Amino acid sequence: MTLFETIVTSVIEGITEFLPISSTGHMIIASSVFHMASDPFTKLFEIAIQFGAILSVIVLYWKKFFPLNKLNFYLKLLVAVIPALVLGAIFSKKIDALLESPLTVAITMLLGGFILLFIDRFFKQSTVEKEENISLSNAFIIGIWQCLAMIPGTSRSAASIIGGMQQKLSRNLAAEFSFFLAVPTMAAATGYKLLKAWKDNPELLQDKQNLIMLGLGNLIAFVVAMLAIKFFIGYLQKHGFRLFGWYRVLVGGILLILVLTGYLQ
Repeated sequence: MTLFETIVTSVIEGITEFLPISSTGHMIIASSVFHMASDPFTKLFEIAIQFGAILSVIVLYWKKFFPLNKLNFYLKLLVAVIPALVLGAIFSKKIDALLESPLTVAITMLLGGFILLFIDRFFKQSTVEKEENISLSNAFIIGIWQCLAMIPGTSRSAASIIGGMQQKLSRNLAAEFSFFLAVPTMAAATGYKLLKAWKDNPELLQDKQNLIMLGLGNLIAFVVAMLAIKFFIGYLQKHGFRLFGWYRVLVGGILLILVLTGYLQ
């Protein structure tokens, strides 16, 4: 990866990870445009810089995560992350194969966009306004919804937010719980990929240049993700999801045209 590709990829991760527009989908698009989709370090880099995004949530919502005496809060996150851990372990190879498919991203971007255009109409009545009122069953069902994001282009954020609203959470609380749930989910996925890389391609993590790129990527993702989260919550409170729905439809449509015309393979 060049320095330019590192910066662009990290900015994309920071902006898209917590917005309902699919970070994985945008990563696939970027790696296809840069012709580096099959590069082993690129695959590792795209996962590893999620640590920066995770840290942004912990910093912004540190009162929720510290001090470590909120057993009920951590228990909800544990229950919610179980479906992703189980299904991720079972279907990891199939998921990895889909990660190189721009066509899959195009289709799921379009479908997810149409859903976001109407989601505010689907779930008008919210009864859960505070995190303390989220039950363990609510958390588990949201975790099941999150598993839809294993299909590239779906968006982990969108899936878990829709799951939260389906469980009667207000859209702001659904978004915030999606951020909280991202911490154990992404930490597990990132840790697994790093361990796998260390086992299969240890030279990737022994190369000084690669380590510098990983450090820079995480720093950029951290800063950009903090800004993106603040924007998202403020915007969501006033305007809802329609902007993100139209964005997904536009990007998905353009991507589908590029794939069908052979520009992206």
